[in-house]
Amino acid sequence: MRFERRSVLPHSAERVFRWHGRPGAFARLVPPWEQVRLCGPHPGLVEGSEAQFELRIGPVPVTWVARHTEVVADRQFVDTMIRGPFASWRHLHRFEPLAGTESALVDTIDYALPFPPCSGIAAPAVRGQLARTFRYRHAVTAGDLALHNRLPTQPLTVAITGASGFIGRTLSAMLTTGGHSVIPLVRRRPGTSERQWNPAGPVDPATFQGVDVVVHLAGESIADGRWSPARQAEIRRSRAMGTAAIAAGMKAAAPGPRLLISASAVGFYGDRGETLLDESASAGTGFFPDVVAAWEAATDGLEAARIRVINTRFGIVLSPGGGALAKMLLPFRLGLGGRLGHGRQWMSWISIDDCAGALVHLIHSGIRGPVNLVAPEPVTNATFTSTLGNLLQRPAVAWVPAPALRLLVGGLADEGLLASTRVTPTKLVADGYQFRHPTLAAGLGHVLGLGEAG
Repeated sequence: MRFERRSVLPHSAERVFRWHGRPGAFARLVPPWEQVRLCGPHPGLVEGSEAQFELRIGPVPVTWVARHTEVVADRQFVDTMIRGPFASWRHLHRFEPLAGTESALVDTIDYALPFPPCSGIAAPAVRGQLARTFRYRHAVTAGDLALHNRLPTQPLTVAITGASGFIGRTLSAMLTTGGHSVIPLVRRRPGTSERQWNPAGPVDPATFQGVDVVVHLAGESIADGRWSPARQAEIRRSRAMGTAAIAAGMKAAAPGPRLLISASAVGFYGDRGETLLDESASAGTGFFPDVVAAWEAATDGLEAARIRVINTRFGIVLSPGGGALAKMLLPFRLGLGGRLGHGRQWMSWISIDDCAGALVHLIHSGIRGPVNLVAPEPVTNATFTSTLGNLLQRPAVAWVPAPALRLLVGGLADEGLLASTRVTPTKLVADGYQFRHPTLAAGLGHVLGLGEAG
């Protein structure tokens, strides 16, 4: 059997080929709904090199080994399955020069299913999955190349805390496919290309040697578990203390990074009803706004040390690989999804690709201070649940009353799930960032591989 997808891109064949050969390309091309892990570093597009990765087909783990052959620089390469779930698999990647600076990206796959008697039953499902996957892959390739084409080409070294989280993984891959270097900052004993940091401080200034930018994403999750007094104390401690440790280490480094992008949250604004909030809005009241304010205050003093600071106030980041959406998917797929409380509370969200893309954009910008990392169209909880249900083709008529939420998760109910926070990305838009997924249907459709029409 054969599957083929072709897309025309406004970039040269050489540029598209180089993007595919860089570290991070594999991670960028794996759809977030798939459970696939590359075993070891990718060997690059070298004749005869092999890559091994693990995936799951349902609950079953499967090893896939692919060999790169027929490599022609700037024009093509082939992945041939040496070991894996198919009877045979040959994937030809072609990069065809077109008129001007355009090129065609063409993926051609010749494959055979492992059980020929069942091919007639399984073939449509396999073909549908390939169409879904390669629609996603081509969209990611086009979006990433467009982003990098708008930005300076000077390579940077970026250190990232929380690099193993779903935002950190996506950001790391997007940076390395753009030609930049990434140094993960880890709490455990560091491996190759990693460096260690201690959230309790102090952070050795040598940690930042040769680093241009620090992106600080690590911190105790706010949405996992009930907000008991002990958990609230841990949330506050981990956010403020870890950020202060990073800031102190950066100030002591000489020479050191000139930019810190520190994660924050739209929870800064609190429950504000229908009010449309930009970065000039004041802090709200309550535990969550107090935590975020202390979190951001931990970066005070860096500007006086000539280190630019951006506090990125994240909305709900959409990805089935982590965060709130990952928790929602099972009940929604079972037809048990629905609104929380009255459903009129506003939700500010952003797709994972726009979240990472905006961070890359900010690295190259001159922006400082708070920046809202949200899509330009917030929605109510009722709209969010109906849109997700429509895409999954499941009813979304269940309802979780506010008292039940308060019983289940404590203070997180009123300050998180039921709070109305209607936020707009004023600074990002003014600075020229181009959203890939400005609408909720587009964002959910992309990360779930369903398209806007389901």
